[in-house]
Amino acid sequence: MVDKKTIQEISQKIKNIVSDSPISDIEENINALLKGMFTKMDLITREEFDVQTGVLKKTREKLENIEKKLSKIEKGIK
Repeated sequence: MVDKKTIQEISQKIKNIVSDSPISDIEENINALLKGMFTKMDLITREEFDVQTGVLKKTREKLENIEKKLSKIEKGIK
């Protein structure tokens, strides 16, 4: 079985090879390309999504309360 030290050495050698090669440049270009595409698609962050979900939940609760009040008022008129 291969020991932990050997695995770490191999891993470090691979990292060194990749960092000195054009692969690292390609990775940066791909990341920039994807960020640009996501921006054009008008995607939002998870944080923005969570905020809007909270706003929607509060609005829904307010609407339900208004509907209940309106129902009571309508029953009183009849």
